[in-house]
Amino acid sequence: MWSLELFTQALIAGVVIGVIYALMALGITFIYSIVKMINWSMGEFYMLGSYAQYLIVAYWLGPDLWYVAAILSAATVFFVGWLIEPILIKPMFTGGIERRDDYATVVTIALLLLLRNLATAISGPYQRTPGSNLPGVMLGPLPESGARFAAFLAALAAIALFTFLLKRTWLGLALRATSQSRVGAQTAGVDVLSLDKIAFGIGVGLAGLAGALLAPVFMVYPTDGVVTTTKGFEIIVIGGLGSVPGALIAGVALGVAESLGATFIASAYQNAYGFVLLLLVLALRPSGLFGERLRQA
Repeated sequence: MWSLELFTQALIAGVVIGVIYALMALGITFIYSIVKMINWSMGEFYMLGSYAQYLIVAYWLGPDLWYVAAILSAATVFFVGWLIEPILIKPMFTGGIERRDDYATVVTIALLLLLRNLATAISGPYQRTPGSNLPGVMLGPLPESGARFAAFLAALAAIALFTFLLKRTWLGLALRATSQSRVGAQTAGVDVLSLDKIAFGIGVGLAGLAGALLAPVFMVYPTDGVVTTTKGFEIIVIGGLGSVPGALIAGVALGVAESLGATFIASAYQNAYGFVLLLLVLALRPSGLFGERLRQA
């Protein structure tokens, strides 16, 4: 039954989870905008972040220092991506490969399978949680768990820091120039291959941070990044591939659509409402809300 209070609760819940979804989408679209490839293994970097959060909290810092653990988890995933990029991604530009998109697809899917099976072999298929001592909060009429609300606030802070990096630093200027024209940036003296390594690390680090923040909410296990990755790709299609503002707005829109659909239609089909939104957007604007149309000769 519809009521204003129930609608408000669903809307707030959708915004909270949508902002966290946007972290994953930001990582995907950021890597694409710089390196010009889609990383199909983003869910596994999310999984690495969730496992790092579990290990750091459970065996070292404890749940009271969850925010320090989240920073360390994101930094760990960034470092893993920073190490992997020269080995797997850099050959796209230095190895004389003609079909770079096919190469990137094969390599990142192989990386997906490697990381997922490695996690299963080491930890088994068991679900774990780092736990949380955070008390519940009231967001208007909505009672929300402390872990989810903390993840929402941390995601907002990470998005703000990411925006500051892009808009107010020399590194951000170089990254934005590279996203517009790799050849032009290289001509201006920018080492785009070094930027690729940094961009890949930042992108997977955002996914790792999302995994760390959601570890006490959605549990930790070898395939815990599958659903979140799917939502991340939904978001970048809705918002427009390569658009950072589009990823943020589409993330909130997806979260709200799922929350409202689960509340007023049927909760069993919660994951389907995002696909409905995606199809509607593609029917009206095939390039996404903020995607750029390609020029035709």
